[in-house]
Amino acid sequence: MNNNHFLSIAILSAAGIISCASAVVAEEISCRSTLGAVTVDNLRVPSGATCILSGTKVKGTVKVESNATLKASKVNVIGNIQAENAKNVVIDSSSVIGGSIQIKQSGAAKIVNSRISQDLQFDENAANLAASGNIIGGNLQAFKNKGGITINSNKIDGNLQCKENTPAPTGGGNIVQGNKEDQCSKL
Repeated sequence: MNNNHFLSIAILSAAGIISCASAVVAEEISCRSTLGAVTVDNLRVPSGATCILSGTKVKGTVKVESNATLKASKVNVIGNIQAENAKNVVIDSSSVIGGSIQIKQSGAAKIVNSRISQDLQFDENAANLAASGNIIGGNLQAFKNKGGITINSNKIDGNLQCKENTPAPTGGGNIVQGNKEDQCSKL
């Protein structure tokens, strides 16, 4: 083999490494105001901020940080929506979530008329919670919440599981393919 052949292989190898490296990097957008019908990779609502999404597509995950508020309408999130220590999370109006919605150790949350491919989880939240009119591909779980939770008219492919909520969850009209368990056995 001659030097030109080795040079060609080296150039093509380097080009392949560079193109692969650039394809792996995902951008994270920090949202402190309103986003409309745009597409982003990942989205973060920073501590104390309020983010309003309307018709937004997120190719990755949405993270809602401490004391932050997310209000999302007609969104399409390929990954998960994760809120920990958040102030308020509202997802409504025909939103589509490809992963799960997890609201943990936060304040209020309202998930309405949305399609969630995996689970909807409320865990150790302090204020009023609501899940109404959703289509859920996995489980709906509510554990150790203190502000009251209403669970109405959801279609759940997995289980409806509620434990140690004070007060006990209220609601009804849920269609559950799996089991209705503990505090949610009559919902």
